[in-house]
Amino acid sequence: MRKVSTRSLASHKLRLVLTVFSVVLGTSFVAAAVIFTSTVSNAFNAIFDNVAQGVSVEVTAAESDAPGVPVELVEKLRDSKNELGIDRLVENFGGPVTVADSSGKAIQTGGAPSVASAFIPEGEGIGDPMTLVDGRAPASENEITINRDAADKAGLHVGSTTKVVLGTGVSDPIDVTIVGLTDLPTSTGGYVGIQFDQQTAEDYFSDGDYIGVVDMTAVPGVSDSELRDRVHTALGDAKTVDELYKVRTGDQVRADQKAEISEFLTIFRYILLAFAGIGLLVGTFIIYNTFSMIVAQRNRELALLRAIGASRKDVSRSVLTEALLVGVLGGAIGLGLGAAIAAGMLAFTKSQGLPSNGIEVGLSAIASAVFVGIIVTMLSAWIPARRASRIPPVEAMRESTVEPGAGSLRKRTLIGAVLGVLAVAALVVGGLGEGSGPALIVAVGAVLAIVAVVLAAPALSQPFVGALGGVFQKPFGTVGRLARTNAVRNPRRSAATAFALTLGLMLVVVIGTLGSSFKGTINSAVDKGVKADFIITGTNGGQMPLGLADAVRKAPDAQTVVSQAIAIAKLDGKNLWMTAPLGGKLSDVAVVTPVEGVVDVPADGMAVDQPTASEQGWKIGDDVKLTSLTGTDVTVPIVGIYEPSEIAGPRLIGQNVYDKLVPSEAMRVVQPIWVKGKPGVDADTLRSQLEDVTAPYLIAQIQDREQFKNAISSQIDQMMITLYALLGLSLVIAVLGIINTLALSVVERKREIGMLRAVGMARAQVRRSIYLESTYIAVFGALLGAVLGLAIGVPLVRTLAYWGLEGVVIPWSLIGGTLVGAAVVGVVAALWPAVTAARTRPLEAIVEG
Repeated sequence: MRKVSTRSLASHKLRLVLTVFSVVLGTSFVAAAVIFTSTVSNAFNAIFDNVAQGVSVEVTAAESDAPGVPVELVEKLRDSKNELGIDRLVENFGGPVTVADSSGKAIQTGGAPSVASAFIPEGEGIGDPMTLVDGRAPASENEITINRDAADKAGLHVGSTTKVVLGTGVSDPIDVTIVGLTDLPTSTGGYVGIQFDQQTAEDYFSDGDYIGVVDMTAVPGVSDSELRDRVHTALGDAKTVDELYKVRTGDQVRADQKAEISEFLTIFRYILLAFAGIGLLVGTFIIYNTFSMIVAQRNRELALLRAIGASRKDVSRSVLTEALLVGVLGGAIGLGLGAAIAAGMLAFTKSQGLPSNGIEVGLSAIASAVFVGIIVTMLSAWIPARRASRIPPVEAMRESTVEPGAGSLRKRTLIGAVLGVLAVAALVVGGLGEGSGPALIVAVGAVLAIVAVVLAAPALSQPFVGALGGVFQKPFGTVGRLARTNAVRNPRRSAATAFALTLGLMLVVVIGTLGSSFKGTINSAVDKGVKADFIITGTNGGQMPLGLADAVRKAPDAQTVVSQAIAIAKLDGKNLWMTAPLGGKLSDVAVVTPVEGVVDVPADGMAVDQPTASEQGWKIGDDVKLTSLTGTDVTVPIVGIYEPSEIAGPRLIGQNVYDKLVPSEAMRVVQPIWVKGKPGVDADTLRSQLEDVTAPYLIAQIQDREQFKNAISSQIDQMMITLYALLGLSLVIAVLGIINTLALSVVERKREIGMLRAVGMARAQVRRSIYLESTYIAVFGALLGAVLGLAIGVPLVRTLAYWGLEGVVIPWSLIGGTLVGAAVVGVVAALWPAVTAARTRPLEAIVEG
């Protein structure tokens, strides 16, 4: 039977190629996801292996936005060096910066860090010294060194003058001269690292009360873990120390940084695998369809095997053996294609700043591709294999190639109808609520709806394709009627072929509905909630120095300038984010609707939105005890409650509260800065003034309300394009499925086509009938996908109202485009099978049949 299986594959090369290719497309994305994430992970691990080299113990603030370690604690550690076992103690000062390139514009990092630190001469630091590859170390406040990679990218060199903008504080842009180039082990992608001399770094990044990072080495005989425990004890009460600081060994620092990037890559891997899973699901239907057709075409062959003594198990085993060989071959080729896809992704991400040391194909990638290929193919072939085993020997004497099991659809349609009713109930109930609970109900309804469609689609295809064929019957006459007959001849097969397109377009419509609704919410929020004439945002990820807001206030025709700063405090041990409107009243530039009290909070007050007030049980007059990240307690009264606002956020605090919670070296503005001009001022004049005062800060982006909406919408569009590109996998497989089905159908109907040619059917008419048959199936699948997508997308959006989504915006143009595109897909997918069918020679087909 093994020989029978291998010879059957070898004798049907076209069928083998089509089946293997459907496995390849699914497994290749699984392999690509594993290869890509493991390669990037290994590259980051190589970088982080150089972090904190030589450091025995490192002490930092527990939260990244906290100012650091108090100077008095550092002095306490320095005075106790001998008792604790500290050999060397080094203070590190630094923070985020923006650096101008040779043209005076900000160096674009592609999301990589752009930071400043102190230049530590050889012999004074810990671990490997900072390596100068050109020039010298900085010696004054207007001198810097910069990593060579960033300098080359920015067109800078030793002797170049440029500007540096500190990411915190109120300082103006600094004119500096590059006196040296460094080679940093952490330099990769778009990373920018500059160094000031020690005193300048301390002046810029510390107010004299805190130090950002403190590194220590242990004396001989004291292990890193022993020194860590001693330092932890010396800093004070264990609970307080754990709340305010991180005391870690060098190994722990490296492990924590690796864990952070590993968490990001894990999420990214899951996203890629989710889309690969969609491809595999679609591919499963195609493979199932293919093996069902193969069994149908081999009825006589398999029945003959039964007649000469093969058992049911033998026949079933022969089909599964073919599936195994196809799975192994498809998985192996999928691995190679996956490596190529991963290489392309790595080339792109490297250009955007992510590191890469060359593609790495590990054992896990090999195992996943081959394993998935085999499992998916074997499962897809299992039901056809069972059907094959039930073929009676007498079938060998028949001429037909009717697919086994293509009988009554009553039972599966009834089950599909019941599940459909349950799905509708779940979608309606979930869509009437808000939050995670209703969203989960919608998810259950979506699963039920998909299963219901799988079961009921064959019964649905007959009336739909029949009606569609009736429309095309008039212009195409007999050819249109023949195409309709062929499309509904085997509803199971037609539905399975169409479902590949249904699933892909369902996801397109769901994602499109979410994206359109998000954009609609943003547009509505800006139209209804923004009074400002101009909105200033940053190009460095959203945070701007306070000095930029002060510069904007110097514009002659700017009447009101309100910047929004972020403060983080702890409430009952949990971090709480708050917004502080600085420089003016928020109500002058935005619409925030009060429910009770005031929204323009006094300097010592706090206002919250309704959901926050309800969740915390707060009311007007209540005092809230907040704890800053440095451990300072600040009691703040609730002075107002307002309706939820995207602009205000859930909590607003006054200037004095902000000053108490946030040390000066950690102060920064979260975008945007709202600007309202004086009455009667010309918009172009005000824009020109704003451009002049913000130009030295490198990062300011000035937008009016329409530009602001468009900028946010474009970000959503970019994300949508990425998702659509990934969903393109399922659509490619869907097209392949139609090609596969039609090609095998042409083989199956070779004698029939030969007879039609013999009685006078022209080649063009044969091609036209295949085009129409494919179009009927594709449009049916697309329409089913659009309806299913709307049925899931609309209630899903309604559940997200809890998180601020205002209402459902249905992307009608997208849906219309997908239906038209489906018709085009039907024609394109049918090109090759139609040409093959048209070339059928009548006499040969009749004889071979």
